[in-house]
Amino acid sequence: MTTRSVSRPRPSRPRPGARRTIRLVGGLALAAVALTACSSGDSGDSGDSATASGSATASGSGSGSSAEKLSGTVTVFAAASLKESFTSLGKTFEKEHPGTKVSFNFGGSDSLAASITSGAPADVFAAASPKTMKTVTDAKAAKGAPATFVRNQLEIATLPGNPKKIATLKDLTRSGLKVALCAKEVPCGSAAQTALDGAGLKLTPVSYEQDVKGALTKVELKEVDASVVYRTDVKAAGGKVEGVEFPESKKAINDYPIALLKNAPNAEAATAFIDLVTSARGQKALGQAGFLKP
Repeated sequence: MTTRSVSRPRPSRPRPGARRTIRLVGGLALAAVALTACSSGDSGDSGDSATASGSATASGSGSGSSAEKLSGTVTVFAAASLKESFTSLGKTFEKEHPGTKVSFNFGGSDSLAASITSGAPADVFAAASPKTMKTVTDAKAAKGAPATFVRNQLEIATLPGNPKKIATLKDLTRSGLKVALCAKEVPCGSAAQTALDGAGLKLTPVSYEQDVKGALTKVELKEVDASVVYRTDVKAAGGKVEGVEFPESKKAINDYPIALLKNAPNAEAATAFIDLVTSARGQKALGQAGFLKP
C-alpha cells in the first residue's frame, strides 16, 4: 500500500501592514488606560484642593463673620479730657464695624466711678487717674486688670495773648489774679495740688470745677484770668486760650487706665473698642491730641 503524506495547513501570519495596525491599536488602548488613571488621580487632587480651598474660605468667612458679629451700642464712661480724641476714635470704630454705635459719658473721673459702682450700665471706663479707677476695681466692678493707655501733663491756660503775663506757677498766687482749679477729688485738681505742694505754694482759687472742661471754660468765658488744666485741653481749645508750661507739672503727671466693666451689656464690642484705643492707630490719635505715651 502506498502511504500518502498529508500536508498540514501552515498557521496564518498577519501581513506586515496588519501587524502595524495591531501594535497601534494596542498602544492606543494602553494610552487610554493610562489617561484614565491619570484623570482619576487628577480628579482626586482637584477634589482635595477644592476641599482645602473650601476650608480656607470657610475659615476666612468665619473670621469675617466674627467681625460682622459686632453690633449694638458700646457705652463708654470717660474722663472729660478724653472728649475730643475718644469722640474721633468712636467714629472710626463705628465706620469699621457697621451696625455699632459708641455712646460716651464724659465727666469728672470721680463722679463717673461713683455712677459705675452705683450700678449705672456701662461697658468701658477710662479714668484720668489710677485712684479713680481703684474705686471701680475695689468694688469688683471691672473685669480683669485695667491697662494704662496714656498719660497727661498739666499746663496753665490763660486768655489769648496772655494779658496778665503769667509765666510760672507762682504767678498764679499774685494778688488780684482770678484762677480756677479742678476740684481736689478730680484727677486734674489732685495733680494741680501735687504741683502746688511740691513748689511750696498756696493758692485759693475763685472757683473749683467738677471737671477739667469746666475749669477751661472759665478762661474761655473770661470769668477768670487763668486755670490749671491738661495740655490736651489747651490744645483742643485751639486759639480760645493760650498755654503756659511750668516745670512742676513734670512731677504731677497722671496715668490714664482703661478697663472693661464686669457687667458690660456689650462686652464683645467693648473689648474691640479697647483694642482700638490701645492699638498703634489709637495711640497715634491720642499722641496727636497731646497725650503722652504710657
